[in-house]
Parts: sequence; C-alpha cells; structure tokens
Amino acid sequence: MSYDTQVPPAAAPQVMRNGLGTAALILGIIGTLSGLIPLFFWLAGILGLIALILGLVGKGRVKRGEASNKGVALTGAILGLASLVLSVVGLVITVTAVSDAVDELDKSIKDTAPKDPSSAAPSSKAPAGDAGKADQKGQGLEDGDSVVYDDDLKVTVSDPKPFTPGEYAVGHTKGNKAYQVTVVIENGGKEKFDTALVSFSATAGTNGVTAEQIFDGKVGAGFEGTVMPGKKATVTVAFDAPKDAKDLTVEVNPGFTYDASQWELKVG
Repeated sequence: MSYDTQVPPAAAPQVMRNGLGTAALILGIIGTLSGLIPLFFWLAGILGLIALILGLVGKGRVKRGEASNKGVALTGAILGLASLVLSVVGLVITVTAVSDAVDELDKSIKDTAPKDPSSAAPSSKAPAGDAGKADQKGQGLEDGDSVVYDDDLKVTVSDPKPFTPGEYAVGHTKGNKAYQVTVVIENGGKEKFDTALVSFSATAGTNGVTAEQIFDGKVGAGFEGTVMPGKKATVTVAFDAPKDAKDLTVEVNPGFTYDASQWELKVG
C-alpha cells in the first residue's frame, strides 16, 4: 500500500521595494547642499519637498513589509525637511539682500542730487571755492560759482582763459579759438569720491554748437584716482570754439548718479 505525499512548493521570496527610500536619501542630500547656497534656495525647496514625500512613502512600505531600508527612508525624509528649512532661510536672505541693495541705490541717487539752489548764498557770482548758486530762472552758473551736491561734493569751474593748442593737439580746428577752464572737485563728505566717471562737455556761441574738447599733453587728461574726504582735485580742460563765439557753456557731470551742472562763461 503506497501513499502519494505532496510537498507544498516553497514560497517565492518577496522582492523588497527600496527604491523610494534610496531616492529620498539622494534627493535629500542634494537638496541640503543646495540649501547652503542662498541663490539655490528654490532648488533646495523643490528637492526637499520631493525627498520628504518619498521618504515618508518609503517608510510606509517598510511598515507594510514591502521594503527593508527603514533607516535610509527616514534619513531621506529628515534631509528633505532640512532642505525645506534651508530654502526658507535662503529666500529670506535673498529678499533681504535685494531690499538692502535697492534701498542703498535709492539713497545713493538721493544723496547725489544737487542741493536746492534757493538754499545757496544770495551772491550771483561767488568767489572760487565758495558755494555759488544757479540762476533761479533756469540759467547756468557763472565763472567761479560752485555747485554743492547732497553728499557735500563741490564742483567749481573757473573763468575761461585763451589757450594755444600745440602742433599735435587733438580736437582743435584751424581758424577757431581755444579756451581753457580749471575744474576743481572738493570732497566735503565722509566717503572717498571716485573721479573715474567725471565727464566734461561744452557748447559755444548763440547757436550752441558743440565745442570739442581739446587733448594736448596734460590738458584734457581729466581726473584720475579718488578724492579723499576733505581733499581737492584740480584739472585743466580746454575747448575749441568758433572765433566769433561770445559765450561758452561748460557742463560737468560727476558721475551717472549725479545731475550734471552747467556754467555760462563769457569769452571773446
């Protein structure tokens, strides 16, 4: 008498689904490193959110026995949360930095605007080195007058004098006359002033034709370097004008954050 004995087949081993936990760990690491750089706070926020979600889902799989990397999934979720925190910190730092930069630019523009001409001395022609004033009817300053900006930068232009260009001078047309003026910049503020952006221009005659700036050796070289608080810098600038011109309008602009000022000078 024989018996057939059936042995039940062995259960197939369950495949662990550890992918989500591993992905959470990788994204959490990248997100955390990105969060340490303020400009990449947005990337840290995105990766941190994804890592947190994947880490929590991976931890749920571990509880159900579908995965075996509990530590990896938990670490990924924690790093994801850390990335989110760093992204918020980065956002605050960036917004604060931008706001401070805008405020500083606004302050710089405001400080470099010319002072109200009505607050200047009543003299219509102040001596060189003293604060002059622009004509309240819209005319320019006269020779020797000064314009003082809100940052206490003072610019003075002297009375024009005839100038004889050399043989190799640039900007002079034969038959025209040439005149030179002295421009003085005095830094009465508390910060050093960079003269690199100081520019000159001029027009001449009743028609206001362009008076070319003359470059002749040291004349026309312009300012160089910086002017420290309490110090002055002086240059000589020459312009070419028609021989029948009776006036020369010289414009000096201390920089792109300043308003240019004009001097109406008598020549001829």
